[in-house]
Order: sequence, then structure tokens, then C-alpha cells
Amino acid sequence: MTDKPFWETTSLADMTAEQWESLCDGCGKCCLLKLEDEDTLELAYTNVACRQLDLGTCQCKNYAKRSLLVPDCVTMTAANITEFGWMPKTCAYRRLAEGKTLAWWHPLISGDPETVHTAGMSVRGRSISERVAGDLEDHITDWPEEDIP
Repeated sequence: MTDKPFWETTSLADMTAEQWESLCDGCGKCCLLKLEDEDTLELAYTNVACRQLDLGTCQCKNYAKRSLLVPDCVTMTAANITEFGWMPKTCAYRRLAEGKTLAWWHPLISGDPETVHTAGMSVRGRSISERVAGDLEDHITDWPEEDIP
């Protein structure tokens, strides 16, 4: 028996559904719309959130039906996590897939789901809904990719 937490002893592929879901820190950054330059394939983040993201809680309004309601919403799995290079550097799934550990503000580390927000690592107070945004080009930002403090 080990005293280490499951994310340090269990591969992403071997995690239970409950363990997998608990890795989400609730930042909402993956729900921000992105722009890709057709020529260079360079990615630009915006501060515009998917219409299904609750901007206060940073949770999907209908997580169970997200792929039906938003057809281009992706479902991350251990098998496809490395395909999503657009995931923010702060994402727990990406960090673990890259052999890193969870950040100090992650709820599994801090014990508090609000830490991601108080640390300024979520979209809370920094994003708007796609329903009111207008042209995405007017909302390009780089803060989703900021380094972990």
C-alpha cells in the first residue's frame, strides 16, 4: 500500500471514471474558443467561452449532453489527450500526460475547489460568452497560456 495519491501511481489509461473526472480543476480554459491560422496553423486563444460554460462556476451547464449541444466539443480520453496540443499548459490532464505533477492550486492538492479561481487560473471574471462576443478576432488573448505560479 502506498501513501501517494492516485494521480502519481495510476496511469491516465488505468484511472477509473471517477478518478479521471476528478482531474479536471474546473478552470474552464478548455472551453475558450480558439482561432487557428490556416497558413501557419498557429493557434490563438480568445477570452470567448463556449455558450454552455457557466462563467461563474466555470462548469459546463449540461456536461452529460455537451457533445450533442456543441458538436465540436471534444471528449478527452487517455488515448487521445496527446492529440490536443491546444489544451492549456496548466491543464491537469496535459500536465500528467507530460510527466508533470498537479499545480498547487489544483483542488486535489489544495482540498478546495475555489483555489483555482482565487489563484487566478480560471476563466472566471476573464471571459465572455460566445452569445455576445461578436468577432472572435477582437478577443484574442494570451492569458490562458500563462505559466503556473
